[in-house]
Amino acid sequence: MEEKSVFETFELNFSNKIVDSLKEISTWSYFLSIIGFIGIGFMVIFGALFGTILGSMPNNPYEEMGISMGYFGLIYVFIGLIYFFPVLYLFNFSRKMKRALSLKNNDDLSSAFDNLKYHYKFIGIFTIVIISLYALMFIIALFSAAL
Repeated sequence: MEEKSVFETFELNFSNKIVDSLKEISTWSYFLSIIGFIGIGFMVIFGALFGTILGSMPNNPYEEMGISMGYFGLIYVFIGLIYFFPVLYLFNFSRKMKRALSLKNNDDLSSAFDNLKYHYKFIGIFTIVIISLYALMFIIALFSAAL
């Protein structure tokens, strides 16, 4: 006969206070994800408008470098695409958390926390990349100033 360890038989029970807190968290995360989707929509719309308007400008100061000003609009669209994924993970967390709490479904609860984990992992990696780019730009600026 095989004995199970304490960790294998451990069950987590949610008190009413924890359930209420999770409901409030899911409500606020849903609100923030909707605001995020609206912001991403504005970024894509303005990026397309800026790309069209700036691309047709007659006096392009970047023309000598071979860069169209319309690319600045594409940068906005690209940033909107990057922001889409963490907002989607947050939206999925809130949706699945609400369903898990209303149906008392452990699979939905697990899936909700997986989405929250993906959200924070994406934000963490994105933060590391941005800080690294800032450090790289600072080093390039130092070397450029030394020349």
